[in-house]
Amino acid sequence: MVTIVIDGKDFMVEEGLSLLKVLRSNGKDIPSLCYHPALKTPIGACKLCAVETRIKDKSSKVALSCAVKTGEGLQVETATEAVRLARSKAIQQLLVFAPQSGTLLNLADSYGIETSFQPDGCIRCFLCERVCREIVGADALKTVKREGRKFIVPVEGACIGCGTCANICPTQAIHIEDKEAVRTISIRDEIIGIHPLERCEGCGKRFATPKFLEYIHHRTLHHPDVKEHHQYCPSCAKLFFKGKQPMPSR
Repeated sequence: MVTIVIDGKDFMVEEGLSLLKVLRSNGKDIPSLCYHPALKTPIGACKLCAVETRIKDKSSKVALSCAVKTGEGLQVETATEAVRLARSKAIQQLLVFAPQSGTLLNLADSYGIETSFQPDGCIRCFLCERVCREIVGADALKTVKREGRKFIVPVEGACIGCGTCANICPTQAIHIEDKEAVRTISIRDEIIGIHPLERCEGCGKRFATPKFLEYIHHRTLHHPDVKEHHQYCPSCAKLFFKGKQPMPSR
């Protein structure tokens, strides 16, 4: 048996053991991703298990605890600034290879490392939110902060399904899909609105949502140029305005 010092406390341990194993068995939370007790020779690939070591009067140095063996007079510090910097650097290097790893992201958070959020196509120009509020008047989008970053998110039940947000988005981060008489508008994996589509009275094509048509009806109800209301798609509406009869689709 030999005596080693861990964070200022003496411990009696067997000689020649893996320091990482000893530290963990004595309650020290040492991160590591490439170490496994079933494998005889550690390779220190992840570099996460860094600690500061010193033997007798020699200068201290940062070493990988998986590769250090216990011996008489070994002194170990597990939470110095040098250790924290070494682990932080290792985490950042690993994130380059696996930026979506939950394990690494949790480690980064515990070490105060700011990680780039997963790209969602949104450049935070806020055009969608502004046009929905200032022009359309539906106010169906809002900005919230999540982990210190701004995100455009839907306001539940407010979307009228006009699709203006998707049309104005400069990066196509907002998706609009018309499929089987249903319109779905989304951003990332969040649904802004799901709406049935009504048919055009002229050509018979499905073109607009009931909420949008009701909204337009109320907005144009007292307009002097509107003599009667029709449920026309934009193409048929142009023909009707020119005095031509819209052609039904086949």
